[in-house]
Amino acid sequence: MSYRILLVDDEPDILEFVGYNLRKEGYEVRTASNGREALEEATTWLPHLILLDVMMPEMDGIAACQALRQHSELDKTIICFLSARSEDESQLAGFEVGADDYLAKPIKVQILVSRVKALLKRVDESEVTTTATPAPSALTIDSERFMIIKDGQEIVLPRKEFNLLKLLYSKPQKVFSREEIFNRVWGSDVVVGDRTIDVHIRKLREKIGEGHIITIKGVGYKYEDF
Repeated sequence: MSYRILLVDDEPDILEFVGYNLRKEGYEVRTASNGREALEEATTWLPHLILLDVMMPEMDGIAACQALRQHSELDKTIICFLSARSEDESQLAGFEVGADDYLAKPIKVQILVSRVKALLKRVDESEVTTTATPAPSALTIDSERFMIIKDGQEIVLPRKEFNLLKLLYSKPQKVFSREEIFNRVWGSDVVVGDRTIDVHIRKLREKIGEGHIITIKGVGYKYEDF
């Protein structure tokens, strides 16, 4: 089984060091440098565990945790703060917005890994199996560079096209409704035309091939591997 962990911190050294040690344990790890990036990544990738810093630019950890808890698809995601702010008020604020645990930095890597293992024991094993990363295919998604690699060729996508593909790719065979795609990719506050999704789907098909993205008439779209 492979658990997905989203590591959120504005310090590149923390992302690199902690991410490296978690990957050594066999976990799938993605990173974000602020709360807004974390929200975008979490709602498309659906991690089992989020390690979240408090003090970050654009959107701090407290606000990010509160926003994450408003998404029903993240109900079972474990959120653990990993922060240099260890005072009681900060910890209380974290728990009040829905955190499951709170760890203070600095922390020894062996202890961190041990706590991560303990937290992930709360995840239902069937949930890990059903949401596991898709089997390797000719298509690879590079989230760091907004790029896909298809048959060895690198293809850079515009942000919305990339996020749309990443959403569909996150759960092959799952049918995403048009409403869910709008909310997850464009956001509920953004006004877009009725044909916006169709245009983006057409452009993606031109770049990755016609057979991967399947239209379910009257419902939405799904991704299929060959």
